[in-house]
Amino acid sequence: MVFGGFFQYPNRKIIAPSMSLAASDDIFLSTSLASYLDKKLLVLLRDGRKLLGLLRSFDQFANVILEGACERAIVGDIYCDIPLGLYVIRGENVVLIGELDLDREELPPHMTQVSEEEIKRAQKVEKDASDLKGTMRKRMEFLDFD
Repeated sequence: MVFGGFFQYPNRKIIAPSMSLAASDDIFLSTSLASYLDKKLLVLLRDGRKLLGLLRSFDQFANVILEGACERAIVGDIYCDIPLGLYVIRGENVVLIGELDLDREELPPHMTQVSEEEIKRAQKVEKDASDLKGTMRKRMEFLDFD
């Protein structure tokens, strides 16, 4: 739980994010990503992008370094993995980090992999349709259907 900029845990003291974690029972806070080192992860960013790669390093602010990173762009039933290489992600942009199960198929069978150019075109069409929908909604506000 967050309380006034501090993290509060049941039966524990309140810890400021900038304070050092000297007590041994608080070590789990700083090493929670340690079990994911050298494993393939999915990182969901604040802007909605999905990145895949091997976790090579991290810090207490959830800044992470992914090796062999790629951005997975999905539009409808098509997707593309856009290679990025070594990628540094600022922690404030991280929404979710999860380990990928290498034994399972990552995507449903109906998904089709396409080229980077095709996915860029599909993203543009999707964005244009979304913008048009928003524009139409603004134009219709004056009718006030409530």
